[in-house]
Amino acid sequence: MGDMANSSIEFHPKPQQQREAPHAGGFGCTLAELRSLMELRGAEALQKVQEAYGDVSGLCRRLKTSPTEGLANNANDLEKRRQIYGQNFIPPKQPKTFLQLVWEALQDVTLIILEVAAIVSLGLSFYAPPGEESEACGNVSAGAEDEGDAEAGWIEGAAILLSVTCVVLVTAFNDWSKERQFRGLQSRIEQEQRFSVIRDGQLLQVPVAALVVGDIAQVKYGDLLPADGVLIQGNDLKIDESSLTGESDHVRKSADKDPMLLSGTHVMEGSGRMVVTAVGVNSQTGIIFTLLGAGGEEEEKKDKKGKETGSPRHRPKGKTQDGAVAMEMQPLKSAEGGEMEEREKKKASVPKKEKSVLQGKLTKLAVQIGKAGLVMSAITVIILVLYFVIETFVVDGRVWLAECTPVYVQYFVKFFIIGVTVLVVAVPEGLPLAVTISLAYSVKKMMRDNNLVRHLDACETMGNATAICSDKTGTLTTNRMTVVQSYLGDTHYKEIPAPSTLTPKILDLLVHAISINSAYTTKILPPEKEGALPRQVGNKTECALLGFVLDLKRDFQPVREQIPEDKLYKVYTFNSVRKSMSTVIRMPDGGFRLFSKGASEILLKKCTNILNSNGELRGFRPRDRDDMVKKIIEPMACDGLRTICIAYRDFSATQEPDWDNENEVVGDLTCIAVVGIEDPVRPEVPEAIRKCQRAGITVRMVTGDNINTARAIAAKCGIIQPGEDFLCLEGKEFNRRIRNEKGEIEQERLDKVWPKLRVLARSSPTDKHTLVKGIIDSSTGEQRQVVAVTGDGTNDGPALKKADVGFAMGIAGTDVAKEASDIILTDDNFTSIVKAVMWGRNVYDSISKFLQFQLTVNVVAVIVAFTGACITQDSPLKAVQMLWVNLIMDTFASLALATEPPTEALLLRKPYGRDKPLISRTMMKNILGHAAYQLTIIFTLLFVGELFFDIDSGRNAPLHSPPSEHYTIIFNTFVMMQLFNEINARKIHGERNVFHGIFSNPIFCSIVLGTFAIQIVIVQFGGKPFSCSPLSTEQWLWCLFVGVGELVWGQVIATIPTSQLKCLKEAGHGPGKDEMMDEELAEGEEEIDHAERELRRGQILWFRGLNRIQTQIRVVKAFRSSLYEGLEKPESKTSIHNFMATPEFLINDYTHNIPLIDDTDVDENEERLRAPPPPSPNQNNNAIDSGIYLTTHGTKSATSSVFSSRPGSPLHSVETSL
Repeated sequence: MGDMANSSIEFHPKPQQQREAPHAGGFGCTLAELRSLMELRGAEALQKVQEAYGDVSGLCRRLKTSPTEGLANNANDLEKRRQIYGQNFIPPKQPKTFLQLVWEALQDVTLIILEVAAIVSLGLSFYAPPGEESEACGNVSAGAEDEGDAEAGWIEGAAILLSVTCVVLVTAFNDWSKERQFRGLQSRIEQEQRFSVIRDGQLLQVPVAALVVGDIAQVKYGDLLPADGVLIQGNDLKIDESSLTGESDHVRKSADKDPMLLSGTHVMEGSGRMVVTAVGVNSQTGIIFTLLGAGGEEEEKKDKKGKETGSPRHRPKGKTQDGAVAMEMQPLKSAEGGEMEEREKKKASVPKKEKSVLQGKLTKLAVQIGKAGLVMSAITVIILVLYFVIETFVVDGRVWLAECTPVYVQYFVKFFIIGVTVLVVAVPEGLPLAVTISLAYSVKKMMRDNNLVRHLDACETMGNATAICSDKTGTLTTNRMTVVQSYLGDTHYKEIPAPSTLTPKILDLLVHAISINSAYTTKILPPEKEGALPRQVGNKTECALLGFVLDLKRDFQPVREQIPEDKLYKVYTFNSVRKSMSTVIRMPDGGFRLFSKGASEILLKKCTNILNSNGELRGFRPRDRDDMVKKIIEPMACDGLRTICIAYRDFSATQEPDWDNENEVVGDLTCIAVVGIEDPVRPEVPEAIRKCQRAGITVRMVTGDNINTARAIAAKCGIIQPGEDFLCLEGKEFNRRIRNEKGEIEQERLDKVWPKLRVLARSSPTDKHTLVKGIIDSSTGEQRQVVAVTGDGTNDGPALKKADVGFAMGIAGTDVAKEASDIILTDDNFTSIVKAVMWGRNVYDSISKFLQFQLTVNVVAVIVAFTGACITQDSPLKAVQMLWVNLIMDTFASLALATEPPTEALLLRKPYGRDKPLISRTMMKNILGHAAYQLTIIFTLLFVGELFFDIDSGRNAPLHSPPSEHYTIIFNTFVMMQLFNEINARKIHGERNVFHGIFSNPIFCSIVLGTFAIQIVIVQFGGKPFSCSPLSTEQWLWCLFVGVGELVWGQVIATIPTSQLKCLKEAGHGPGKDEMMDEELAEGEEEIDHAERELRRGQILWFRGLNRIQTQIRVVKAFRSSLYEGLEKPESKTSIHNFMATPEFLINDYTHNIPLIDDTDVDENEERLRAPPPPSPNQNNNAIDSGIYLTTHGTKSATSSVFSSRPGSPLHSVETSL
């Protein structure tokens, strides 16, 4: 880490200037001092603080801040700190400029071919062959001599270039606006992030970017630390530093052992206060970011200069060992913690989970169509050329004369251009565009529905969701908790008791137990408006208890002032394992008192006494406990109340216990009270759940609450209906049912449980993860399940990550949960999830509408160009016209059809599931039906149109002849039919009324009318460049009439029942099993970029070549030997890295210094299916391509799991040579 920090100074000229002026701005520490301090860890950091500053309060004095009061909220002082120590902001990577995007759009192969052809055509058109020989060249240029039309030869080439420019600009503009939206989204996510700091003794929530060095920040469970700091005071603080160090164990922090807190790390338990010492680019995360950013630029420069020239100082250590190795290292992240920053960066640009289902299907479809188009265009060109050559040189018997060459070449170029245009029309480049537009549009609109989408593809996955596992508190309920029942002094009160009825001793103990044993950040503040409810700040369960104190006409603030937070002797904070929280205070007589509160059935087991009505102790035996559970707790729970037990214990001054032995300390308690807390169901939830069930989505409730409470709430919400066959299980029982004798989870057992499971109570985060994983991996039922999960706590991270779509709570959610999620619910409300489902389904339908339209045009345009070229040696639709049609189809149609707003009707059908093809039978029927209509019309016009309209035939026109009315009518009719078919395409499920809701989509209307207007201009005034000649009103009316015929024909098609057409195939299935393998790159591993993939592929081939022989010998041996025990658990080769690190691949002298895996890759929580590598070009010995899923038992880091399968086991050898 030290090297990294130092090396990064070269990227910041600022710190060096400050080094010359010590103690700049009157503060007692320079930036460089603080930076070097933050590089130390543990004992040495503590030693450095003591040597340099005395202690942490000495550091605070130097930074002119107070450990208790914080900074003065003085704008000038804050600004000065920003000037000297930097602001808490890491500058993002520069977005691509518009010109860069244009350049990228120009890289499209078909466009390049067109450009070249157009330029050749341009060049040739300026070459006029000498006049007298023109007869000798045949009739090729006969028509061109009229009234100087030869000069117009350049127009076609120029027009093609112009339309290419048009396409490029539109594409670039779309990319640019998408990028901008993403940045907007990103900044919105960042603005939402706030952090608690103390300024002027007040606890404030400030935006993360406003933190300055010297701020006193409050850290609590679930925070993502926004800056580096030194701990002043902490309670049971544990930090997950894996994002920086790759170590998955939680690190204990305390002011007297290891006080260093680093930005980008997660608080997993406890709370505390820290003084901020480094922000922005000077914090540990910032230093790595800078290195990555600068490193990236260095790499690019170095690649340009050639490998050896980069100055050694810039190179990370490994790079100087050997040219080959240096090259192989480039794509890998710095193991020091690139992972976290990568994730941060990716958040802004790349979706989380491999390709989404939809993108997979689309890519596959586009490739298939593209191939077909390529074949068609090649055949077109070949036929045209052959026909021309045979006719000119064989039939007419002409000789190729030198001076005629340019004329002939011009013909060939024209043929070539026709071929390329067929290709351009055939390739549906609008597909990716339509997806992007549709998703971006949906994401923007979903913001209004309180869904902040962090990963674009989550929005579309949500449309396929078949199951939702929801939290109870805050999502299904209002999360405004109040104590409604209590059991105090042997009496069960159904409402708040009058203070006078309670013994003062009980009341006093209760008030102290609640006020002290809850986070001091939890408060109840007066309402903002008159008549509103008091505001609850902090943990809602604690707010309910504090509210109870206020209802008893007491106040918690004086108690807290009497015993401030830093006087608390020891705090055991709440976590999902303990399900309780305890605080120890020192009594005036030198003894200690412990207050404890937690889940009633757990805490009552630790109680041995209870206070009676006079406030005296009475024995509390197991029999009394069972009695209490039956008479008090179960009735409360059945009313849907959450029961909390409040207890205490006294220790005398002489018998101080071992505070680290928690079980000993929190035992032998005396119960003060049991309270029942009500968290009312949100009024809109039952209706939302009914909608989900109607839409074929199963809602399950996963909660940490008591099973009776959970069941009561589930019934109120409508998750469980009376008379249904369902399961409500507790975490323990759930685990008993799904695990075998050895305690391992078995998928078959899980498959028996989850289909009926509706409520999982008293569940731990692991249970939630197990359930989600089990449902996703399950293969029972006709389709694979797509699972959405909601979560708010730090411990929900693994489940949120594992789910197909993770929803985090915007209000109650911790940073860790938000980090792991795909969508943030800004209002924490379940109904927003239903909105997300609606939008997701809408995206899917929009894409299908667009596909239906686009494919009809593709089929027709390609067939017309192809047959026209074969029969009349000239495509009826000219290159420029084709490009215009392509523009309507691709860009405009994707805008028009992809922005249809969703309707409630979308929630009336079942989800599509993962395997449903994109193009259903109904759509196929529509596509072929409309294509047949259009082809019939166009071919009729092409061959007998001149008779019908009584005009000259446009067939067999010589080169450069003026545009004919005949071909203009064909072009115009074609476009009219497309326009009306666009209206048909609005419905894909065979509905009759295609105009339904058309006015709710202004974009659609304006695009259709706009296209129509431009078409009029092109036909009437397009002239030579568009090969159009103006049409009369009558001809226009005929074109329109044929176009409207599309709508009538649409009704005819809708009448034919799809079920009768067995011959129609569906198309656009999801990627097959094998392809899924390539895409299921494990989540922890970021998608490998292309270069890296090629590199690795190369390495594997190389290793394979070397090993083929030795492996085959081994296989023979293995089969002879009887070592079959290794075949039970295929634990090896789980990812491409391990594949290469298995013993028979380590050619030691060569590869030992290639880091094949980054230690940070395997997240301990993810017992994830690590997918095999992308299929390599040679398919002959590829165990991986045959689609074998291999699992790793997640907690071992991948590198160590490699060695778990013995090199001698047959599995090893068989797998490598399959």
